[in-house]
Amino acid sequence: MSETFWVLILGIVALFAFFIALGAISPGEVVWLTLAMAALALLWVAHAVWDARHRSGRDPAAIRNRERRGF
Repeated sequence: MSETFWVLILGIVALFAFFIALGAISPGEVVWLTLAMAALALLWVAHAVWDARHRSGRDPAAIRNRERRGF
């Protein structure tokens, strides 16, 4: 469930960037939304860095399945 939340956050930020690139909205006109998207992007980056530092290199489920199959 946690990963779904972070993927959703990334999708929202990407959608905002897409609309800016498309020219549908101007970041200066919706300053509050721009600040909110910047905050969400910073939260996502912080989560990605934290997750990369605290994750072990090997997935326990993959190790268990490989041992079960005899590889």
